Formats: sequence, C-alpha cells, structure tokens
Amino acid sequence: MALSDLSADDLGRLESELVSEYDSFAERGLSLDLTRGKPSPEQLDLSERLLSLPGEGDHLAGKTDVRNYGGGAGLPELRAIIAELLGVDAGRVIAQDNASLSIMYDLVAFSMLFGTPDSARPWKDEPTLRWLCPVPGYDRHFGITEALGIEMIPVPLGATGPDMDEVERLVAEDPSIKGMWCVPIFSNPTGATYDDHTVSRLARMATAAPDFRIVWDNAYVVHTLTGDFPKVPAVDELAAEAGHPNRFLQVCSTSKITFAGAGVSFLAASQANLDWYLAHAGVRSIGPNKVNQLAHLRFFGDADGLRAHMQEHRRSIAPKFEAADAALTRRLGEHAVASWTHPEGGYFIDLEVVDGTATETVRLAKELGVALTPAGSAYPYGRDPDDRHIRLAPTLPPLAEVRTAMDVVGLCALLAACRASRT
Repeated sequence: MALSDLSADDLGRLESELVSEYDSFAERGLSLDLTRGKPSPEQLDLSERLLSLPGEGDHLAGKTDVRNYGGGAGLPELRAIIAELLGVDAGRVIAQDNASLSIMYDLVAFSMLFGTPDSARPWKDEPTLRWLCPVPGYDRHFGITEALGIEMIPVPLGATGPDMDEVERLVAEDPSIKGMWCVPIFSNPTGATYDDHTVSRLARMATAAPDFRIVWDNAYVVHTLTGDFPKVPAVDELAAEAGHPNRFLQVCSTSKITFAGAGVSFLAASQANLDWYLAHAGVRSIGPNKVNQLAHLRFFGDADGLRAHMQEHRRSIAPKFEAADAALTRRLGEHAVASWTHPEGGYFIDLEVVDGTATETVRLAKELGVALTPAGSAYPYGRDPDDRHIRLAPTLPPLAEVRTAMDVVGLCALLAACRASRT
C-alpha cells in the first residue's frame, strides 16, 4: 500500500517494524561501499594480461620507439581504434595519459589562461564566467569548474537529455556562459542517453559567446549492460554544418575498460582545437606514456577486440544492476515513496526519494555500515534543492554484498519517508 494511504496508526506500526529491522542490521556490523563507480576486482582481472605487455623487446609502434620522448599526440594505431568507436576520423583523435579528467581540467584551465581559438582574450580576463551543468550530473565535472571559479548554472536533465528550451534560452542571451558539461551516453548518474533531436539542437544552437564549448564526456560510450553498443552521434559534423566547428570537445578513456590507474585517455576535436590543446600541453609535458599506449594496443588488437572485452565487463556487472533493482523493488515498490533509473549502460543508478529525505537516508545507511555518496553530490556545490537524489554505484562489491547494501538503502529510504510522513 502507498505510504500516503496509510493511517496515522498504520504509519506508526510500519515505523516500529522498520526500526526493528534497522536494529537487526546494526548488530551485523556491516562495512559496504556504494560510493564511487569503481570496477570490481573481477573486472580488473579481465585486464590482467595487460601487466605483461608490451613485453621485453616489443617497443616499436610503426617507426615510433615508445621508450623515448616525443609523440605528443599519442600512437596513431591506438587512436584509430578509439576513432572507430567514436565514429570520427583518426586524424582528429589524440591519446594522452591515464585520466580523461586531466584532459578536461586542461581544457578549462588552458581556456582560463590563454583563451580558446575563438576567444578575444583569456577567460580569466572576462568580468564574469558561467557554465551550464545538467543535473543530476557528475560531481567531478562540477569540481573542475568550481575550483577554477566559474559560476555553475544547473539545468534539468531528463531521459533524453537536458532541458533544451532552457539551455537555448540561456546561451543565446548570456555571453558569460562559456561552456557546458555533457555525458551524452549512459549519463552519470541517471543512465540517460541524449536523443538525436537533443544532440542536433546542441550542435546548432546560437550562443552569445563565440567561444562557447561543450565538453562531451564519452566516459561510458562502450559500457553497455546489454548485448548492443549505443549509436554514437556525429556531433562534430553536425556542429560544423551549423557553422560551429570548434564547439565540441570529446573525451574518453580506458579507465573503466582496463585499469583505472593505468589507462589511456583521448581527446577528439576539430583540428584547430587539437592544435591549440597540443601547443599548451606540450609546454607541461614532452609526451604521454607511449609504453602504456602500446600495451593497450597489443591488448585490444582492434576495435572488435575492445568490444569483446566490454562484453566480458557486462557479464560481470549486469547481474549487480539486476540485483539492485530487485532489492529496491522489494523494499520500495509497493509504497510509492521512491523511483530509480533502470540504465542500459554506465555505472550508476539514480535513486529519487521523498523530497527532503535524501540526506537522512544517507545518514541512516552510514550508521548501518553502508557508505553512500553524499546526498546532493550530483548537483553543483553539492546542493540538491529538493534533497531527493542519491547516486548508487553497484559495480565494486561482490554480488551478495550488492543485494545486502541495496536492501539497506531501501530500508533507510522507507524509514526516512515514514518519519517524514509523520511530522
């Protein structure tokens, strides 16, 4: 029965039952972690062979000796694999070190210090800087713009992308809005994938700032939870046709494909953007880790090899998402106090609880030994105005622990909702 249909006496009895269950969990001394979207040890084991690659005596990629300096754009052969996955020309992809987050920081920091190829002056010399942030969104994106002093403007994210009427209105009238974060495929944390209409509008929209940029984070482009891989939109072609060839800055990495601390990151963009990026990156580094790039090239072989590897990941983590959904349904389904996403890819589930109870749900779970990402982390400055979103990351724990942790989350969400209904 829906919680809203219960009488005061029934609510009191339900709360007593939930408290009794809560106390039973407290006696178990749990220590479970659903905070970050980390690969499990089982997933990391899928790439164990990478530790022996490229191997003694294997140090040439074409004519490039990967042990030496240079090669700031990375190995062409590995770039070609990623270019095929993104549907772009291999000449417009560069390979860097392990973290796409580093590239994204560079993109914004270089713009602050030097401006972009389309800027009249460095962004730091602008009187005001603003950035659009689809929400719920990725906290580390928000951390970059916050650290660099850029004011963040939340815009609602739906099942097919951000509220484009709001996005178009804001960028058309405000030249201080210099950019926008986007995770277009299996978005963090909702799992939303932008539809073609949304992508087209982002590519074609008029902006008051001539140097407006969209950081297009393809972090989950091959992280399917089904047997199929999503279609990757040709955003650069769409933008160029509309007269905005430098609008998109596409990033991705192998951090959740192979080893999070020893992956390879990539940037795909227009030639003008790549020349700009490499000119500034070349001052701080003489070149990326090409030995690691060669190891990845040997490990994958080609794009089909990478796709096959990702199906092994799917077989490892898809049962965890199914278990999470089953546990939440069992706990919350009949009471109409929460909803949650059912992603077809990516690493997260977005749980929406009763307004004003997300922080309390996280606190209650922590008391039972289940660590969750702080409520509000999917919003700029950590402030969810409705206090209702909780990001759940089921990939790291073993399957049995996912079942237990999600049962605890459901219990805590229901208990918090019950108490809120009685006040």
